[in-house]
Amino acid sequence: MALRLGGFADLDPRTVPLPTGTEVVTRVDRNDRPQGATGRVATVDGEHVQVRFLDGAAATYLRDELTIRKLGVARYAHRRAAAWETLRPCMVLDTLVGSRAWGVSDADSDEDRRGVFVLPFAWTTGLVDPPLDLVSADGSHTYWEVGKAMRQALRADPNTLEMLFADPVVLDPIAEPLLAMRAGFLSREIYGSFGRYALSQLDRLEHNQRLAEHRTIIIEWLRDDPSLELDAAADRLAREARIEAPTAGDSVRRARDYIKQLYRSLYDQGVIAANDWASLRGAAARDLELPRDLRPKNAYNLIRLLDLAIRWLRGEPPTVRASDAIRPTLVAIKRGELPMIDVLALARELTPSLEAARHTSPLPLVADVGQADRVLQAIRHEAARRAVANEPGPFGADATRPPEATFDE
Repeated sequence: MALRLGGFADLDPRTVPLPTGTEVVTRVDRNDRPQGATGRVATVDGEHVQVRFLDGAAATYLRDELTIRKLGVARYAHRRAAAWETLRPCMVLDTLVGSRAWGVSDADSDEDRRGVFVLPFAWTTGLVDPPLDLVSADGSHTYWEVGKAMRQALRADPNTLEMLFADPVVLDPIAEPLLAMRAGFLSREIYGSFGRYALSQLDRLEHNQRLAEHRTIIIEWLRDDPSLELDAAADRLAREARIEAPTAGDSVRRARDYIKQLYRSLYDQGVIAANDWASLRGAAARDLELPRDLRPKNAYNLIRLLDLAIRWLRGEPPTVRASDAIRPTLVAIKRGELPMIDVLALARELTPSLEAARHTSPLPLVADVGQADRVLQAIRHEAARRAVANEPGPFGADATRPPEATFDE
């Protein structure tokens, strides 16, 4: 039984919107690539859709030359587009976020927005599950249903707190109580949601950096000696990369695992034909490119989050704009002017300050859930009042009707 946005038995997968990242299948031959190829949507410009394939190549198709790979995804895309068009008038809080709010933007920076919407009263009384997110087709604008936004804020979700503290614009007075209590969402939970999350991403970046370094070393070895065997490569990598382990044998086994991770990663990216050493060796002997440096975006956001967590835990004013001390470093990282190894080292250097800020923080242990509950009820009661009074506007006389509950076939 489908109790969502209507029934989809007659859905045509060739007509629904294509959010960025959607898996699609081509229906025509293009650029020596036969129909039936699978890729992901990279960009959409009207009826022109750029698709990027597993091998990294891209091609542009008309919308009707593509179909969504899975019907479930098509239904989701259809629901998302319908929700966006139907409930946009119900947005009550709108915030410019991302690099423009952080103070590290440049001429090429995207304009990302997040905010809050309130459901009209009728959407909360029936069988149909109302949407809790409104997302634009390109993913640059995201708005959360007020209850979802507040639950996220109570957990100190970084994206939600950024939206609340980065100069939000009130589009409807119904949102004013939420903005008035935003300080009540600040708690020591920031340590986990900002700081520990950033450190977990640091672990991942360090892992990827190690894979990139090993990839360069091993490709050069294979070009010099195409007959090099896996065991010999692992032994050599353990010694030359100085892989730490309890024993020499453990070091070699760890190096072997690193090499397996390397060719598994390349296989998953479609760079080599099979998930094995032989395929890596064959590709290296031909035209396998040496890796480029890791992209700096994740690294500079990691540093930003750690700095933000430290400042907020210390009780400093909760602004999302990067501090004067860290901003030049963030800009340099974003431009690729700092080696990745130095960026990762800087992140590790911030860890003691994060721990100290946690232990001495003046913030409460958890957010003010009681106040949040009262504010949420007040907002929903106001939406209901406007509906009953049939006042002009998107929550009263001009409110859209929710979809009817139907069975999917």
